[in-house]
Amino acid sequence: MLLIPLAVLGVLVFDLAHQSHAADDHLVDLGYSKYNGVARNGINTWWGIRYAAPPLRDLRFKAPQDPSHNDAIQQADTHGAVCHPSPSTSLNTGFNEDCLFLDVYAPAADNKLHPVFIWLQGGGLNGLADTRSDGTSLINAADKDMVVVTFNYRVGLYGFLASREVQANGDSNAGLLDQRKLLHWVQKYIHLFGGDPSRVTLGGASAGAGSVSLHLTAYGGRDDKLFHAVTAESPSYGVQYTIAEAQYQYDALVQRVDCDKAPDTLKCLRALPVKILAENNPNLPTPGGTGGTPVFMWSNVVDGTFTQGFSYDLYAQGKFVKVPAIFGSTTNEGTGAAPRSLENAGQMNSFLKNNFPKLTQAHLTKIDSLYPDPPNDLIFPGAGEYWRPASNAYGNMRYNCPSLFMSGSFPRIGGSNATWNYHWDVLRPGDATSGDGVGHVAEQSSVWGTPGPTEKPIAPTIQAYWASFIRTHNPNTLKLAGSPEWVEYMDGDPTRGAMQRMHFPNDVKKIGMETVAPGLREKCSFWLSVGSTIGQ
Repeated sequence: MLLIPLAVLGVLVFDLAHQSHAADDHLVDLGYSKYNGVARNGINTWWGIRYAAPPLRDLRFKAPQDPSHNDAIQQADTHGAVCHPSPSTSLNTGFNEDCLFLDVYAPAADNKLHPVFIWLQGGGLNGLADTRSDGTSLINAADKDMVVVTFNYRVGLYGFLASREVQANGDSNAGLLDQRKLLHWVQKYIHLFGGDPSRVTLGGASAGAGSVSLHLTAYGGRDDKLFHAVTAESPSYGVQYTIAEAQYQYDALVQRVDCDKAPDTLKCLRALPVKILAENNPNLPTPGGTGGTPVFMWSNVVDGTFTQGFSYDLYAQGKFVKVPAIFGSTTNEGTGAAPRSLENAGQMNSFLKNNFPKLTQAHLTKIDSLYPDPPNDLIFPGAGEYWRPASNAYGNMRYNCPSLFMSGSFPRIGGSNATWNYHWDVLRPGDATSGDGVGHVAEQSSVWGTPGPTEKPIAPTIQAYWASFIRTHNPNTLKLAGSPEWVEYMDGDPTRGAMQRMHFPNDVKKIGMETVAPGLREKCSFWLSVGSTIGQ
């Protein structure tokens, strides 16, 4: 018989009881599985929670399904695998097709339910750009009155393959359906983590912000009560094809992987090892373009169900969910996308047409007049004369103008002024010299509390506006003391107080409301007039 001294036994009993209590504090039973989280820096975290079944084999190119039951306790201390990106010509083992996982960040249990922020990461719908976003700083900025959810969804080939074959025996826009699955998961389970499913803010940046827009218009603007406010940083309006227009991508794929002679080409694609798909997934020249490839080839399609029309048309028709909203963009949205080698208007037009092939010659002539050959002080080292005009055109058409258009749609059609717009204009010294300017999604690090040295003085102000909005659906309610009132956005005559947005410049003392400049208003008027015509 083993004799244990009483003092040692007491320590062991205390230690075991402490371990059990600690485990219970972070053990969440979802019914289909149990996940044991970890406390990090005063915040409870659960990483790598499966929210849908692995989208493999017969589930490839289909809507996500419920996870299967797993009775073993899962240690939720490791991020889940990241979904495969596009394009690719080899298999990168750092990615996995089994990738539908989420992370939860929550304050310590306090017997209260907190507002929820769901983050849709960007990446052009062709990759995932923010796979490790940490909600700790946002929760702290919200006085620990917030739960943050981040997650992966299928992108590129795996999330946005569309064709008549997929339409007949699969699901187009599978990546958006992954996102929708996550929204339903939050409604069902987030209370177990201290989140309030009746106070959900859906947010995102770039393609994530574009996805926010697509959820606002999903199913013709049907309100399924999955979210109650939205934020969209640098929202992306990429080209949207019909299923028939996207058929070329499917046909080229089945030919590259030798499925074109199979009696059922989609069944053949589902049976292939992911290695074969990854090795045969380049970007293709755009039909109707000038022979070049687009920045992002795979995109959501107008399928008649989830996406029932082009975004510009759906907003104009009032087919969107009317909730409090923040939209905004940066000064130089397009500098990271346009090739620096562009030397003349013809090359600029080719670049734009390869990304938006429905641009007509009349459109391009107007673009040339709106974005002319720049003065010498806007020609930068290592860049052609038309790099910045092309960057400005691409940035305006894809990001700046959609942001203003959506903000204006809420009071104009939705009947609500509970919408706010911003202009992020914090310029880093090196980016001024290179000409990159205040680039795409430059605001994101400050919202999440991870700013660089230049943004550090301004970051607390924008982060406080965000935290206030997520908690109260108004950025002003709990804003940083001394920061200016953020006035709601309205369309109309600027002399009557319309077209006002919050300006975030380098000097924190100069943060305040500005009127959208006449030049940008003129350009956006043009892009709005052609938006649905060119597939936005």
